[in-house]
Amino acid sequence: MSGSPYEQRLAEAIAELESTRAAVARAEAELAEAAVTVRSKDRSSEVTVGPQGELTGLRFLEDRYRTMAAGQLAASVLEAVAEARGLMARQVMDAFEPFTRPSTGVPELTGVDVDWARIFGPSVLEDGPGRDAGRRRADDIGDEITEDPEEHHHG
Repeated sequence: MSGSPYEQRLAEAIAELESTRAAVARAEAELAEAAVTVRSKDRSSEVTVGPQGELTGLRFLEDRYRTMAAGQLAASVLEAVAEARGLMARQVMDAFEPFTRPSTGVPELTGVDVDWARIFGPSVLEDGPGRDAGRRRADDIGDEITEDPEEHHHG
């Protein structure tokens, strides 16, 4: 005899959980190598972020940065970083979204409830990951960045 219906159900659930665990491990391994590179709208800077949104690369392009005010260059970099982080957040969410859905084979396995805002922070998600995510915040910061006229007196 192959066991009671409960034992069969438990075996199915265990097999599904093991399959999910293996799929999560594959997704984590793939994302560990992930990177997103974005150029700023004004094409003065290019940034690369890693899977946790960390800045891993920064390049200034076409010598434009040489003629830009410090605040303007900072705003350009922040804008590109915000966009890259949003794109990376979308990539992470897409990779893990299947694990948030209920199991089709074992309805008792309802999927993982993920608080994306807690993971990525509300500023990354406020405009929707990968869709100008955080750009409004970067623009606000850029508007507030000004050169301190006193800096030039203390140089």
